[in-house]
Amino acid sequence: MPRSIRKGPFVDRHLMKKIEETVASKNKRPIKTWSRRSMILPEFVGITIAVHNGRLHVPIFITENMVGHKLGEFAITRTFKGHSGDKKVKAEAGASGGAPSKPAGDKKSDKSDKK
Repeated sequence: MPRSIRKGPFVDRHLMKKIEETVASKNKRPIKTWSRRSMILPEFVGITIAVHNGRLHVPIFITENMVGHKLGEFAITRTFKGHSGDKKVKAEAGASGGAPSKPAGDKKSDKSDKK
């Protein structure tokens, strides 16, 4: 459920204070924050914010398309390493796709097969 229009967008005060200081000084250094819950406002456009994803700070350059979204939406917290079913299929394909069991044109192995 979205936030009430009457309340307005939520931005942590400490983050808003840092944004205002950055805009006033025209500093291009990323702003480090743990506030994933803060909404991106039009004042943030053009600023790089390093959002914490639980392990490290992910730098995010704010564009106009991001306005209205939360900072946490752009700092992915989970690392996808593939489905477990894919590994099983690759292992079977690798075992059957190896070298042929008997070399083609080898007369000795052909004679031993006829016995």
